[in-house]
Amino acid sequence: MRTDLLALTPDALAALANRGLVKRATKELDAGAGPDVRPADDGTVRGVFPDGVESVLPPGAALDAATCTCGAPGVCRHLIALVLAFQRQREAVGFTPWSPGDTTDEALTALVGDRAVAAARRVWRAGYPVKLVRPTAEDPVASAELPACTVRFLVPDDLGYVHTDASAAKRDEVLVLAVWAFREADARGLVEPRPRLDVGGGGRERADDMSDVLDLADQLLRDGAVHTTPVLDAELRRARDDLAAAGLHWPAAAVADLVEQVAAHRQRSARHEPHRVAELIAELHARHRATGRRSQVLGTEEAAETPLRRVRLTALGCRVRGTDEDRTAEVFFAGDAAVLVLRHRWPVGEDEHPTGHDLAGRRLAGSTLGVLAAAGVVSESAVRSASRAVRLTSNRVSRTSITPVGRSWAGLPAAVLAEDLAEVAESLRDQPPRLVRARVEAESVRVVPVGDVRRVGYDPGAQRLIAEITDRHGNSATVSAVHRSVTPGALDALAAALAAGPEFLSGALRRVRGRLVVDPIAVLTPDGLVVPDLAAGGGATLRDTDWSAPDLLTAALDEALAATAEAAHRGLAHLPPSLVARLTEVAGGLRRVGLTTAAGTVDALAANPDRETWLTAQIRLLTTAELR
Repeated sequence: MRTDLLALTPDALAALANRGLVKRATKELDAGAGPDVRPADDGTVRGVFPDGVESVLPPGAALDAATCTCGAPGVCRHLIALVLAFQRQREAVGFTPWSPGDTTDEALTALVGDRAVAAARRVWRAGYPVKLVRPTAEDPVASAELPACTVRFLVPDDLGYVHTDASAAKRDEVLVLAVWAFREADARGLVEPRPRLDVGGGGRERADDMSDVLDLADQLLRDGAVHTTPVLDAELRRARDDLAAAGLHWPAAAVADLVEQVAAHRQRSARHEPHRVAELIAELHARHRATGRRSQVLGTEEAAETPLRRVRLTALGCRVRGTDEDRTAEVFFAGDAAVLVLRHRWPVGEDEHPTGHDLAGRRLAGSTLGVLAAAGVVSESAVRSASRAVRLTSNRVSRTSITPVGRSWAGLPAAVLAEDLAEVAESLRDQPPRLVRARVEAESVRVVPVGDVRRVGYDPGAQRLIAEITDRHGNSATVSAVHRSVTPGALDALAAALAAGPEFLSGALRRVRGRLVVDPIAVLTPDGLVVPDLAAGGGATLRDTDWSAPDLLTAALDEALAATAEAAHRGLAHLPPSLVARLTEVAGGLRRVGLTTAAGTVDALAANPDRETWLTAQIRLLTTAELR
């Protein structure tokens, strides 16, 4: 019956080839230009096309083992058309629940060999985190998101049809790891649709000693950024390298940010932000204290960098930020199961003031920033970091192809396409606090199908555009974008795109006061993709709207966080009486808006400014501000 061919969905075929070939093959079949399908008793399926091209699908083999006389490399449109034509002549196979974990180790060894199984066994002994997606009748494809890549099982109980973005050298190893992850979830009775778990690691003594770096963070907190010396810089860099070598990637990344902040202060750079230094010190201690899934808290099982096999990325727009010394562009791409970030920083001269529009023509990864921010990219030169940043290696850039994004947002995977805003808000509410979450660069970036734009307003005091949108189910969210000098045309471009009947909106989603808020990145309109940060134009010319009510809770939290950040900046050993009085004052402000527990922690800090009272107050305030 060739149930493997009958089980291949259009999405599965697109993963094995590309969506354009699937669409073209479907059109040819609909136009009557499909093959004459000739199945044989041994399971071979042969197809002869009107132009004489002949394709053969042998039994017991996946599409990459098929042959076609057209001469095109890889899986061609004729093979896709033959599969689709075969499916149209047969009854669809009903869905039966299944799990890749049912595959035995003997079958795995026979498929991939002893060496790949042994390599996977070493990773299993160390342990690794995984997020699984179980197959359903609506989507029969099972998938496992591993630290280094995503593995998708396209056909039930047939490991010949597996797609992964890992490089060829790692493909067999990650296939085994994915099967073992499903097996572990099955054994634990984790039957929910999207279970997350840590696999293996039972025979390993966890090396998560952070004592050295915590001592350095405490020294910085005690002395303050204003009293740091180059000796502390060197010690922080050494601690960063030691953490990375031990596989503690999230603390290492926090220390790397701290090194950058301390260096920026010494250079009197605008990149230095006292509140960021305070957040990083609190993060290091929070990750050390956290219990539960240590792999997620510390990033111990993440690969520092992973070369990706032929990967397809869809651009979701671009964010541009800048200081007096540089401009940084972040291009967001949707992959198979996550959003990746391509980041590049350009230094600027003393008399240079480039805007986002000026940067659009700058060269990046063999193209320009403006093209990449609105493109579909197919690359064999991509490398993904533990934090889901991506780069295209220059020595193989010729193996990267770039095409316009077109209407491809409609076909994005469910992990990226936020079709139900109510479900997204629920999932954001259930996340652990950011201080102990995985340090994933674009964890909250999604694409929202827009049902309606109800209103658009502009707050001139805050220089902020505010709009209300709904998804196609009627669930609403607030779009909020603030004016930045490095992107002077962004708000005008965003307002015009929202007025043009947008079909999709990409952005970073977060919960604020129980409501979903979108920080927009790009808008897909009937006329094409609009990337506001790269738009030309001057300051915003929007009509003023008195739409925002005073937010006393936010103001009280912001004041308190500013005071605790100032305490860390000056150093707990050097607090002037005026700052102690300010802490007492902001505690009163917190109490007036009902945040009595937070107020108590700030009062304790004012009465006895030491490490423990500061950390208690800082972690409480940061978590309250995020989760309220």
